[in-house]
Amino acid sequence: QFNDRFEAIAVRVPTINVTAIDLSVTVKKPVKACEVNQLLQKAAQGAFHGIVDYTELPLVSTDFNHDPHSAIVDGTQTRVSGAHLIKTLVWCDNEWGFANRMLDTTLAMAAIGFRFDA
Repeated sequence: QFNDRFEAIAVRVPTINVTAIDLSVTVKKPVKACEVNQLLQKAAQGAFHGIVDYTELPLVSTDFNHDPHSAIVDGTQTRVSGAHLIKTLVWCDNEWGFANRMLDTTLAMAAIGFRFDA
C-alpha cells in the first residue's frame, strides 16, 4: 500500500555521526504543511515519544550529535507541493540513535523474561 509513496535521501553532513534525511511522501488527501507538522508533533509526544522528536528551533547539524532519538523532524523545513507531496527534513545521529534503540530492545526483552545467558 505504500509502494511509490515514500522516498527519502539520507545525506551525511559535515559532522561525525549526524545525517540529514530529505523525506518525501505522496498522500491521497490534500494536506497543508501546518497539518503535517501538527501530526508529526503529536506522534513525537505520543506513540513515538523517545523515538521521534519534533523541533522548530533554529538548530544545525552538530546540535543533533548524541541525540538519542531515531529521528528528529525539523518542522521549519516541512513543505507541501500541490497539496499532495509532503517534503520534510529529518535529522538523526544514526550511531547514537541506533544504540538507544538496541538498548530499548534489550530492556523490552528482559521485561518479558528473556534470558540472555541461555
